[in-house]
Amino acid sequence: MAKAPVQSFTCTACGASFPKWAGRCDACGAWNSIIEEAALSAGPRALGAKGRMIPLSDLATQEAPPPRSLSGIGEFDRVLGGGLVPASAILVGGDPGIGKSTLLLQATAAFAARGLKCLYISGEEASAQVRMRAARLGLAEAPVALGAETSLRDILTTLDAERPGLVVIDSIQTMWLDTVEAAPGSVAQVRAAAHELVTFAKRRGVAVILVGHVTKEGQIAGPRVVEHMVDTVLYFEGERGHQFRILRAVKNRFGPADEIGVFEMTGGGLSEVTNPSALFLSDRGQPSPGSAVFAGIEGTRPVLTEIQALVAPSTLGTPRRTVVGLDSGRLSMILAVLESRCAIPFAGLDVFLNVAGGMRVTEPAADLAVAAALLSAREDVAIPAETVIFGEISLSGALRPVSQTENRLKEASKLGFSQAVAPARSKFAPVEGVNMREMPDLTAVVGQMFGAG
Repeated sequence: MAKAPVQSFTCTACGASFPKWAGRCDACGAWNSIIEEAALSAGPRALGAKGRMIPLSDLATQEAPPPRSLSGIGEFDRVLGGGLVPASAILVGGDPGIGKSTLLLQATAAFAARGLKCLYISGEEASAQVRMRAARLGLAEAPVALGAETSLRDILTTLDAERPGLVVIDSIQTMWLDTVEAAPGSVAQVRAAAHELVTFAKRRGVAVILVGHVTKEGQIAGPRVVEHMVDTVLYFEGERGHQFRILRAVKNRFGPADEIGVFEMTGGGLSEVTNPSALFLSDRGQPSPGSAVFAGIEGTRPVLTEIQALVAPSTLGTPRRTVVGLDSGRLSMILAVLESRCAIPFAGLDVFLNVAGGMRVTEPAADLAVAAALLSAREDVAIPAETVIFGEISLSGALRPVSQTENRLKEASKLGFSQAVAPARSKFAPVEGVNMREMPDLTAVVGQMFGAG
């Protein structure tokens, strides 16, 4: 006798599974988010056919690189790895109102203008609303077919008949499949809808772009299995108070991950920024304490950004540590190293740290620039305007060399910087016009640059 299917309960907030229902999810702490899902049958199954295995070294079976379609929007094509690949599935996430729909409408119009048949299907807006946005962006005459539909069965039937080269689904959380007994936006519906769309993309050779909502923690809502299904995961980032927007690839099977594209929000939509370093540093005035320029690498692109720090006496029992654009845990580590290895206390001091321009820096090479900005603010000593800083700090206070030192120095030289502070033992070819100051550890930085300690 076949076993009865085991009941399965899933959290709609994080996707965790449980054998029985509970009022609160033990994984993420959300209340009333656990729902029952239909489990797969556990009955006996027949054996499948033997698959054909191909030797990895067989040159005769190696395929040529996939063809790519260019949109003409250089920053968008860069993040995709050099253009849109047929039969690929792309997931784009971002905060509400950050400009995801605007970006994708512009990109879809650009692909359509180059001869690619494009469909834009919105589950959140009527077709008239999408046309109004297109008119504001100057895309009213773009050869893009619009649709307002949420039934996945109807959408797949339409795509099978139209045979487009690119389809945009805005958003995956609004899609529903009538074979799944769950509400739209639930874990079961999102997972099933994404599976059907990705399978259709691979079978019909259609590129599919899915828009995904994000949670308050900044992650794409729904089960993480959706991110595993797709070929590329992009995040559209930016601070609402800044006009700059960053399109970042966190996963890409057809190109480098961590690649970024920089856009500027204007009255006519998003315009690409071809030289982000100059833009992020455009508002710098005279050298002031607490400011350091970091030469970083985002994907394959060197980007210079300004790191700002403010250190002030605290009136609270527990001083504040406020960070924007950096990992707060990394700041805590740098402060601990400065106190324990360099004897520079920050007890009783509020520390505020910010990356100018709304940029988010995740590279460990920013450690030395953060430490320099903190020391500059604490000692009230300005770092020379022509200096860039980069390097990773270890817990012992030593400075570790970072990759692509030469590319960082070339970008700095291009923007007029003549001094660089970096870890000793860095491997690089000398760059004309840039004088390299190599530091063995953080104590040397404190003594030579600030005379503190």
